[in-house]
Amino acid sequence: QVQLVESGGGLVQPGGSLRLSCAASGFSFSMYAMSWYRQAPGKEREYVARVTGSGYSTNYAHSVKGRFTISRDNARNTVYLQMNSLKPEDTAVYYCNVVMSYDYWGQGTQVTVSS
Repeated sequence: QVQLVESGGGLVQPGGSLRLSCAASGFSFSMYAMSWYRQAPGKEREYVARVTGSGYSTNYAHSVKGRFTISRDNARNTVYLQMNSLKPEDTAVYYCNVVMSYDYWGQGTQVTVSS
């Protein structure tokens, strides 16, 4: 069955960096685009970034463009989100997502940006 397991979250000061990972299993990883979403307390889940199956094409939400980088390692069935210049408003639970005939989500990893 499809499994997505996020890791790498934590507490970081404003201006700091974190790298999130999402380990995928149960499907042909390289055939599918992968996305990151986030959900802050009291807010709806929002799109962050997407990478195509090959890894050659990426897309970002306006709020993170220039600060976050999505990438993938198809040999390791893993997608990454490098987050730089973090701001308090980046505080959220970050989720990995893949869409097939169904929307699959990981359990999320908490990112807190605070001094």
